[in-house]
Parts: sequence; structure tokens; C-alpha cells
Amino acid sequence: MKNIFKNKIIRSALGLSILLVLGCQRDLNELEEASYPKNPEVFIDGFSSGLAYAAFGGSAPKAFQVDNEVKYAGTASMRFEVPDFGSPEGAYAGGSFFTSVGRDLSDYNALTFWVKATQPAKIDVLGFGNDLGENKYQVSISALAVNTNWKKVYIPIPDASKLTAEKGMFFYSEGPENNNGYTFWIDEVKFEKVPGVAQGTAGILNGDAKIVTSFVGVNQNVDGLISTFSLPNGINQVVNLTPYYFNFSSSNPSVATVNNLGNVSTVSGGSAVITATLADKPASGSLTINSQGNFLAAPTPTLPADKVISVFSDAYTNVPVDYYNGYWAPYQTTQSADFTVNGNNVLNYYNFNFVGIQSAANPINASATSHFHADIYLPNALAAGANFKVNIVDFGSNGAFGGNDDSNHVTTITAPTLQGQNWVSINIPFSAMTGLTSRNKIGQIIFEGANIPAFYADNIYFYNDGSIIPSTPTAAAPAPSHPASGVLSVFSDAYTNVAGTDFNPNWGQNTVVSQLPIAGNNTLKYAGLNYQGTQFANPLNVSSYGFIHIDYYTANSSNLNFYLISPGPVEKAYALSVPSGIGTNTNGWKSVDIPLSSFSPVVLSNIIQFKADGNGDVFFDNIYFHN
Repeated sequence: MKNIFKNKIIRSALGLSILLVLGCQRDLNELEEASYPKNPEVFIDGFSSGLAYAAFGGSAPKAFQVDNEVKYAGTASMRFEVPDFGSPEGAYAGGSFFTSVGRDLSDYNALTFWVKATQPAKIDVLGFGNDLGENKYQVSISALAVNTNWKKVYIPIPDASKLTAEKGMFFYSEGPENNNGYTFWIDEVKFEKVPGVAQGTAGILNGDAKIVTSFVGVNQNVDGLISTFSLPNGINQVVNLTPYYFNFSSSNPSVATVNNLGNVSTVSGGSAVITATLADKPASGSLTINSQGNFLAAPTPTLPADKVISVFSDAYTNVPVDYYNGYWAPYQTTQSADFTVNGNNVLNYYNFNFVGIQSAANPINASATSHFHADIYLPNALAAGANFKVNIVDFGSNGAFGGNDDSNHVTTITAPTLQGQNWVSINIPFSAMTGLTSRNKIGQIIFEGANIPAFYADNIYFYNDGSIIPSTPTAAAPAPSHPASGVLSVFSDAYTNVAGTDFNPNWGQNTVVSQLPIAGNNTLKYAGLNYQGTQFANPLNVSSYGFIHIDYYTANSSNLNFYLISPGPVEKAYALSVPSGIGTNTNGWKSVDIPLSSFSPVVLSNIIQFKADGNGDVFFDNIYFHN
């Protein structure tokens, strides 16, 4: 089994400016179409004229070398060294051989070469037409079997009439085999007119008749573009090719239109069938669009934003992610054609087997959340045996993929929860994710499926239903509403506090006291509470007030009491409910107004101290007397 690696081909836009200088003695009818060299050679003992090489992004930059020792014929060959899995040199070997000036390849019907390797292997991708630009007429073969013997390979040209100015001469991409690198050689690379190469069938959607449910404003691509050729060695070779080789058409453009790239746009309700031809011959396969008219949006989230860490949703501010579909070659088939309907962004995955949302650059700390949520829509009827899997992956303490500290859990959803042609809201509690031992650095959300060809996704987020309380509040305590004229304040940014209060007298306590800003608001923190006092510079006379107000927040206290103390000492405890909890008040803070009569027999005209005892970490704010 090969490792999944991310194959990023860095494409640069190539521009071409043409300046025509016309003399006065020549008219436009005398101008001839520019011709391009018909040189068929790519690599015969060395680079052909004008040929350049560039490694793909993420690949080992020195994977390709010219080899003067091992060759099929002549004096040199192309040597490709595939790196081991995890190599710092690169994740795979891959690159393109291209020219700055196009070549006319219309006289040929195949790219041919000889290949051998140090071991039996299957090379992921080989082909031509990749010029690091538009790659308009790219053609490739997949999983080419090689061994230690030289063999000749043919990559047929689907329609040579289109290759009158081609720059992409040859490209390759190969990853480790069973985690191990190896070496392969390619020699005598050239385009030929090969007798016995004959085009057989062509197909879109891999020759399947595909039926999808769609909506107005939804776009999708016709893919699975293939063509089969018979070769002189008796093999039927399937090649992958770009949509530029095909001509697409719609049976009902008033319902769905298709452009020359196979991009289908649903424009109204009804049905339309998308078909194609290759070199004027009908291609097998079709895409039937059954449009239900206007798009049915996913349910609008109702959770407050402070309870949510959003990955993808227009209802919230999303955290940064590396990508919503990194395309993990070579095993991933899933492609994406995300769309926007009425201002609502929707992820659209098709050819679905698995797809990953990655946040490796900024791992998500979901420790203060209780659930994972996603809304998914299956545009096709639910097939027998269909299942949908959600795999949450935490990168562990080092925050990086791999190593021994990663953990994950896969949750499988089946019918009747899973439905076709209807939005399904998935809510998975972390308490059910037994394999996920940490969620401080979530780096991947992976969706997998069986018998689900496509789905839409929206409102992907982590949330807290109140069962998980962040250890530190993320928002300030609620702003007090009592008028200052009726308040005697001990600790609050909203009022003028009594002077000289010692918030940390030495009573032999273990509690660690600090004052820190929470969302810009000064807050009193008791860490590791056992007991803690507050000493006033002068006794307070609060006999004219009816209540003491306290805002407090705790995620882990199981016992918390508050005391008023008069000389003697005379003290009386009032039990505060704990933990304060998400949802008990704004942003997790709990506000209490305690009748001063609850502290009898404390002398209200002579309050000298406050005290708190209990356990855990507790935050206090807005401690004041009022009527």
C-alpha cells in the first residue's frame, strides 16, 4: 500500500505577447500562419532542443538526473530517484519537461519510451501536455507496471490535430512504494507515428450513465474523461485526458448548459442530459441533470458564536484552514466544485471516496467544545449499503502529523440517519469518540464514504452544548446595570471602588490570587482555591443596602462558598452553585444577587472582610452592594 501524499503541481500563468509589424508593401492576405518545429525527440541521449525541466511543488527537486551508466540505448538515460516516505527532500518524485516554443506534433499518434526500475512497482502518473501553464491538452496513463527489465511504453495521442503548438513534452509523478523509495529509468523518449495504434472507445464519467439531483445555481464538472486505444503489443491502453479534446453538448440548455471545459451549470428546473464526442465520435457515458429548481439551503445555525469554533459556515467567522480539499494523491478520487447560491457558500464534493479538510498550519483547539457538527446533503437517492464516515484527527502535543502522539476517531453514519436528497445534520459528541485522546490540536477532518458518489457540505463546526466549560472565560463578565448612585463597589471596572482593599492578605492559604484582563475587563482570579480572604482598609457599613452582587465563573469547582465577616469574627457562608457553566448566563458567567439578610448574624454596619472557600479555579468580577 502506498502512502497518501499531497501532490501539488505549481502552475504559473504564461503570457504571450505578439507584435505584428506590417510593411507598406505587403497586405494582410499575404500573412501566413506561424509554423512550429515538428521535432519529435524529447530525450535521446540528452535534452532535445529547447527542452527544460521543472520539479513539481512538494516533490524532491533533485529526483531527476541524467544517467550515463544505465541506459536502454545510446549514451545516456533519464534517472528518477523516488524518495522514502517522510524524506525531508520531498514527498514524491515529480516534474515536467517542457519547451518555451511549441512543437507541431500533429503527424504523430503516440509518445513512446523505454522504462525499467530497480524493483517491481507501479508508477503513479506518466504523460505529456503538462507545460506548467494551462496544460490544455494533457494526456496521462496511471499505475504503469514496471520491473527490472526494459519495456517499451506507448501513450497514445487522442486527437493529434489539436497538438500544433504543444509545449508539454513529458511529465511524471511517483511516490514511495510500501513507504520505500526506489529508482527507475526512462530512455528514448519521443513522439512517433506507430503502426497498429488504433483508437477504440472514448468516455466521459468513466463511461457511466450518471444521474444527479441539482438546483439552480449549482455548477459541476464532467470528469472521468478517458479514451481506450489498442497498441501494437496487444494491450488495450486507457489514457486520461483533458476536456479540451472533447466536444460537449446539452440536450436541454434551458435547464443545464455545458461549456468546452465540461463545466455544467444548472439554470432552471427540469432535466437535461450532457453528452460528448471525441474526434467526432460519440463518447460513452452521460450526465443526467434532474434539477429541482431553487436550491434548498442547509438549516441556519442557531448557536451563539461564542459557543462555536467554525470551520466552514457563513453563519460564523471561520478559523483558518489549509484547504477544504487538498487532493491526497494517488488514492483520492474526490474532486470539488464548490458553489455559491443566494450568497450562501456550499462545499460540493463529487467522485467521492474520501476528502480531507486540513488545519495543520493552525491546529484547532477544540478542548472547550463538546460536539462536532456538519450538515451534509446527498443529491442522489441513498444506495443500499451506503455509509458516511467522519474521522477527526488530532496531531498531538507536537502539533504535527505523524509521530507517536496523534490520535483519531472514526464515526460511521448509516440509514435511517443518513438520507438521500435531504439535508442531514450530523452531531457527534466527543464523549463518543473514544479513540480521540486529545482535541487540543485538531489538524484534519476527513470524510469517507461508501456508495455515496457526491455530497454537499455546510456548517462544519465544533460547538459546546454546555457540558464543557472553558477553563478560562473568553468574554468579560456581564456589564452591571445598577446605577452608580445606589452602589458601593468593592471590585468592578463599572464603578468607583472603595480604596485600600487588600485582595490577597496572608492568611496561610494555598490559593494563588491574580488580576488579569478578560476581553479588556479587569478580573479577579483564584487559582487552586482552598480559602481566600479580602481585607478592607476601613470597615464597610452596608446596612442601608439590600443585596451584594457577584459575577463568577468556574469550569472545575465542585464546592464554592462566599462569606461576609464582621469583628469577632462573626461570619456566615452562602453557597454558590458550581460549576457556573456555559449557558447559565451571558458567556458562561453566572450573576447572583444575594440578600444581605442571608448573612445574619453578621453585623452589616461593620463588615471588615470577605472570604471564599472551596476548590478549583474561580474568576470573580463586579462585587458590589446595592439596593
